[in-house]
Amino acid sequence: MELPQFKHRVLAKIQPELETLLAQNLKQLEADALNDPIQLSEILENRLTHFWSPIQHLHAVCSTPELRKIYLACLPLLSDYGTALSHNEKLYQAYLKAPQNRITELAIRDFKLSGIALSPEKKQRYADIDKALSELSTKYGENILEATQEWKYQATPEELAGIPDNILPEDHMLTLDAPCYMAVQKYAVSRELREKCYKAYVTRASELDGGKHDNAPLMEKIMTLRQEQAALLGFKNYAEYSLATKMAKKPQEVLDFLNNLITSAKPVAMRELKRLEEFAGHALQPWDMAFYSEKLQKQFYEIDEEQLRPYFPVDHVISELFNLMEAVFGLEIKKLEGIETWHPDVKVFEIKSPKAVFYMDLYVRKNKREGAWMDDYCSRYKKPDGTLQIPVAFLTCNFRAPTKDQPALLTHDEVITLFHEFGHGLHHMLTQIDRIDISGMNNVPWDAVELPSQFMENFCWNKDVLKKLSKHYKTAESLPDDLIQKMIAAKQFNSGLYLMRQLEFGLFDFELHLTSKPVMDILNTVRQKTAVIKSPDYNRSPNTFSHIFDGGYDAGYYSYLWAEVLSCDAFALFEETGIFNQKTGQDYINKLLSQGGSEDIGILFKNFRGREPNNKAFLKSWGLLA
Repeated sequence: MELPQFKHRVLAKIQPELETLLAQNLKQLEADALNDPIQLSEILENRLTHFWSPIQHLHAVCSTPELRKIYLACLPLLSDYGTALSHNEKLYQAYLKAPQNRITELAIRDFKLSGIALSPEKKQRYADIDKALSELSTKYGENILEATQEWKYQATPEELAGIPDNILPEDHMLTLDAPCYMAVQKYAVSRELREKCYKAYVTRASELDGGKHDNAPLMEKIMTLRQEQAALLGFKNYAEYSLATKMAKKPQEVLDFLNNLITSAKPVAMRELKRLEEFAGHALQPWDMAFYSEKLQKQFYEIDEEQLRPYFPVDHVISELFNLMEAVFGLEIKKLEGIETWHPDVKVFEIKSPKAVFYMDLYVRKNKREGAWMDDYCSRYKKPDGTLQIPVAFLTCNFRAPTKDQPALLTHDEVITLFHEFGHGLHHMLTQIDRIDISGMNNVPWDAVELPSQFMENFCWNKDVLKKLSKHYKTAESLPDDLIQKMIAAKQFNSGLYLMRQLEFGLFDFELHLTSKPVMDILNTVRQKTAVIKSPDYNRSPNTFSHIFDGGYDAGYYSYLWAEVLSCDAFALFEETGIFNQKTGQDYINKLLSQGGSEDIGILFKNFRGREPNNKAFLKSWGLLA
């Protein structure tokens, strides 16, 4: 079992070692391209991934100025290498001559999308754009991290009134890290403090926070280059280019999908806003929404997220998550000891069958990228010598760490986040496909890749599962039935407002990649259609929209909702047959989850569900069914 090394990596050696490895790969490519192109591509990719993925991961979870500098210096090398592969005529011809199957079809498609058929001049321009986009995206992410870390505000005890003691920073120093920012927005009685933090949050990495980390010029450059790249390949716009590898086939299909949901959700959202304003007794601003939503939800259902937190100690939640996986999918998971990690908080686990390993890094800390994500060290792969490489995954979150007085406690939202990322992990780890190109999440369309993660979220709303997941860290009691009923009832509270926010993101992203208008102009046009409450003119949310400028969701943010329609429909079968029905669980894994990119996702879904997907379960889960 080969696992990554972190502590013994000499930073000064990373770049020269990478240069040597890339040169070795290109030399082997030149010598062997005409033999077996699939096998050769797998060997080269596997070798590079083993070297680079731990470095990429360290850059995300414990970055330092020295590592950042080395990482940035390596990106152009990787970009050049990627271009050399995707423009290698010999390898392309080998794929064209190889027996046609799913892998060769996908490879030929990707060769064409990377400009293999362009003239030498256009090919070079395409490569230059690729390299520039990689560097610009990384700089965009760096700007957000640095802008977030630089803002601090020393609050007075009076200003912090309303924020529960257990989530107050001990030194009363406020930051823009998500847990701290959300605590202020949800609980601070001081409207001035909420607005102050809101303004700082939505002007990060813009000309309004000092301009040192302004992402606006980077965004305009990124958009110009993306549109030029699409045009080089003969597409009308970048959105069309993006859909060439997705489940949705045409831009109008995506626009119709989003606009139909806006039609369903906006009237509900407007009613929810009216109810909130009547409750508050005045017109609301964006920095009021979380505060009054929390208060009204508490009044309606007599619950808030902090009240639930003591019931979800991290270690118990993880233990019960593993028990659930055994009950539904027959998976046996155990902790591994003595494995090298990048931080003392990281824990390592093994799935016994099919064999896989995953690392859990759950707590927020300095120099760690915000958010939650799943990444991988390597994919399942049967090597040329017949040995089987097992998949290895990294699961990363940013929960509040334990203190000397209490263990790490999760809100219910954070439990959902954990299940979500674990769903991605299962997709990677439970694959039965032995070829890297179609193993796990590889070559699963981007707009379906969230299906397994969102599928897992549904368990967090099931009464029987909630009973098991919850165990008060002081009393050891499970959530009482009445509280669970209130949670489930509260699930659809302000769901229209939340959905409209997601639809705004999705439509903004897609419209942005359909045209070449300035970023803020497009956002303002989209907001006329989606906004239920006006954002202040100083709001610069695109400047921190990492998903589409530094996260791979460009012209693909709609994927979250698209995949949620699929995931709700898939989970509905479990509700019909019994939540712990192992036959349904095995069908889900065998027919859908384990098949990776080996077949069109629409066919795999139909194999599992017995029919085409529909959005009835999705609309029901959001409370949008008329």
